[in-house]
Amino acid sequence: MDALPSDPALALAPPSRLRRRTPIQFRRAVPGGRAFDVMGDRPLGGRLRAIRRLLLAVLWTILCMPVQAVLLLLPGRGKVAFARLYWRVACTLMGMRVRVVGERSSAPRTLYLSNHSSWLDIPVLGGALEAAFVSKAEIGRWPLIGWVARLGRTVFVSRSRRRTGDEAREMQERLAAGDSLILFPEGTSSDGTRVLPFRSSFLAVAEKAETIRPVSVVYDRLGGLPACRRDRPVFAWYGNMSIAPHAWWLLRHAGLRATIVLHDPLPPGAIPNRKSLAAATEAVVAEGASALRQNREARPLAVNLS
Repeated sequence: MDALPSDPALALAPPSRLRRRTPIQFRRAVPGGRAFDVMGDRPLGGRLRAIRRLLLAVLWTILCMPVQAVLLLLPGRGKVAFARLYWRVACTLMGMRVRVVGERSSAPRTLYLSNHSSWLDIPVLGGALEAAFVSKAEIGRWPLIGWVARLGRTVFVSRSRRRTGDEAREMQERLAAGDSLILFPEGTSSDGTRVLPFRSSFLAVAEKAETIRPVSVVYDRLGGLPACRRDRPVFAWYGNMSIAPHAWWLLRHAGLRATIVLHDPLPPGAIPNRKSLAAATEAVVAEGASALRQNREARPLAVNLS
């Protein structure tokens, strides 16, 4: 049975007066067309934001390159501190907030072992740690990016077995001189949903380090909200992706954040076997990254030495 109207006057009215003559009209909650749609795919949104970020980042890079070139010729650790400042400001200009969990240490000869999912790992880690990167040789031949990498004292490694000994020797010399290095033992970038197996061959220089420290890096905020699985392609750069289109798509988004977890350090002699060291550090990095991807509380973890 239909409910009767609460108004007695309407109860006596004919059915035609109780029937709505025109349907209810709803207006958009956000005015404007697709360019201002904050809930959809936004094919036109964020273009001005991306242009502004790119111009500021390129201008900052051009201003810093001669300064770093001079610092490379001078003694001291000015070149190391300035490189970190450059990356920190670059992250800010690109709209990337960086959160660091764990105690930072400026101890020399530290070998950082991190997961790798994007070119963003370079500015994110470079702005948080006073260390040089170990990168593939192809990056050294890229325009502008290659120059920046060389000014940042990056150690380039190739896939040629004939040069493996020379490159390992250069990394050992860097560590012996008191420098710290950031190494990506996966050997390539992933899709951001998992940590690839660590290659034990990348840890041949571990014995020259004073401290080994696993690091987990996850991009856990997009639009100011927790990033989920469908958001990983916004950050992840892997396979045959071109860096320019990926950077353009990423920089159009707002509310970006990366979280770095610095796990407990361990001496290189704690696990004398390279394969065991690779497996133990991989497990810690993967567990830390998994917690961040699931938006659980991030905390530094200890490497299982057994």
